[in-house]
Amino acid sequence: MINLSTLFPYEFDKRYTKPAAYFSMEFAIDQSLKIYSGGLGFLAGSHMRSAFELKQNLIGIGILWKYGYYDQERNIDGTLKVCFTEKNYFFLEDTGIVFPIIIHNHEVKVKTWLLKPGVFNTVPMFFLSTDIPENDHLAQTISHRLYDPHESARVAQSILLGAGGAKLLDIIGRETEVYHMNEGHALPLCFYLLNKYHNDLNEVKKRVVFTTHTPEKAGNEEHSISYMELMSSFQNVPKEIVMELAAPDTNNMSYTLAALRMARVANGVSALHGEVSRNMWEGFDGICNITSVTNAQNEKYWNDALLQGALRSGNDKALVLRKKELKKELFQVVANQTGKLFDENVLTIVWARRFAGYKRANLLIQDFKRFVDLVEDKKYPVQVIWAGKPYPEDQSAIDIFNDIYWKTKYMTNCAILTGYELGLSALLKRGSDLWLNTPRMYREASGTSGMTAAMNGSINLSIPDGWVPEFAEDRKNSFIIPRAKTEDHDEQARLENESLLSILENDIVPLYYSKPKEWLSVMKQSMKDVVPFFDSNRMAHEYYDKMYSLAGSKSEVSSKPSVEMV
Repeated sequence: MINLSTLFPYEFDKRYTKPAAYFSMEFAIDQSLKIYSGGLGFLAGSHMRSAFELKQNLIGIGILWKYGYYDQERNIDGTLKVCFTEKNYFFLEDTGIVFPIIIHNHEVKVKTWLLKPGVFNTVPMFFLSTDIPENDHLAQTISHRLYDPHESARVAQSILLGAGGAKLLDIIGRETEVYHMNEGHALPLCFYLLNKYHNDLNEVKKRVVFTTHTPEKAGNEEHSISYMELMSSFQNVPKEIVMELAAPDTNNMSYTLAALRMARVANGVSALHGEVSRNMWEGFDGICNITSVTNAQNEKYWNDALLQGALRSGNDKALVLRKKELKKELFQVVANQTGKLFDENVLTIVWARRFAGYKRANLLIQDFKRFVDLVEDKKYPVQVIWAGKPYPEDQSAIDIFNDIYWKTKYMTNCAILTGYELGLSALLKRGSDLWLNTPRMYREASGTSGMTAAMNGSINLSIPDGWVPEFAEDRKNSFIIPRAKTEDHDEQARLENESLLSILENDIVPLYYSKPKEWLSVMKQSMKDVVPFFDSNRMAHEYYDKMYSLAGSKSEVSSKPSVEMV
């Protein structure tokens, strides 16, 4: 049995003594622990690190994915290949705890692993697995693949995370006052609590807070009520209560809507996303207040110490020299993967994040002739790197990756890389001059990669979506691509591509090559402005102060967004 008195290696800061548990389908803690897919995991990992640094009474609950998300490799012709490889983690501690949960009206045994705080400087984290001999093969596969495409597996995974995680807390005897759902995946947690507290919804609402991360349909999971009932999602909660939580839909349950009805308070992940979320769910009865807590990333983990030291000491020469050294480190990976030798003296643009259609990795090359003219200019050349993982079953996103590969294959100053995980992400952020972000407006809830890029001297060039309006001052610490005010996606892309290329041609490229002192000024301002607000220590504090403090109280949170929808 877990000794709760020795679980934390510190005395709790008096501001953060309320016992809370953070439920997330993915965590990006360390390159060696491959249980994440992208931004949601990066955010959760930084949260766990900051909670440790702040000495918070917080525990992380996740799933130990046997095959991770997937390993991104290449086919024989260089196009994207999806591979699944068994992962083993000898730094996790076997707690000896195995307990049953019900999935599809069958008993499934759950084994519990512990990541101790001292391993990666996080709060204590428990990871659940069904991949044990006590289960049949089908039950074992529940914890095999993060975001398994099969509906039965996805529903089962939610039960494992939510109901399984909540039951574990009861088993180890940890009285938990706040259950924090990072996205709606852990929804069965609420039904577990509803059953535990004799179907008293107010008792659940006292304890649950909910973070919604995306306006994308794929990120707001839903399943048929009858199927969820068949899979035992509702934890013996009466059908009439289930129907009330799903209303007005009588056939399907939206995880997000149900979570908003069972949480005490919810939040979007930027001021703008909070406003988008309130508009999105306006008109639905019984939902909680939706405030905002802007995402952030852990500066201590992400920043380059030498780069930051040069900034703090005002040593511009050392800052420029270190940046070139970091570019060289990145370019070794480029050469290894592609056989292309990049030059640290050339302006380098990086687009790197999860490949999804709305993120528009290919916006930069939409006018391909103009793009080629830009990057192959003899006097002022430009280097471009793309990286990112599509969902393994998202063929349209895979097609975008492969199209960029084919179009730039023989261009010696353009490359598309595989293996976008924590390690490569850090190299790209430290080794880029310009961090490109081109989502379709109002579709990127936050986007945190630009924060860690700015920490490492990479200037943001971005559509003003997500976190960007709270940070960016055009031409002072960033460059902003104006939003095209049209609802036609094709026309929007054409206009924004035109603006993007014009900014590069007329402003950024001349500034980088002809006015290096002014370029350095923008870069330094970006590094200074991104902290402390976009350091996740602020975010972890704000969750306790703004969200967790409401548990058991009668007060409501009211939040005015600091950024208007434009």
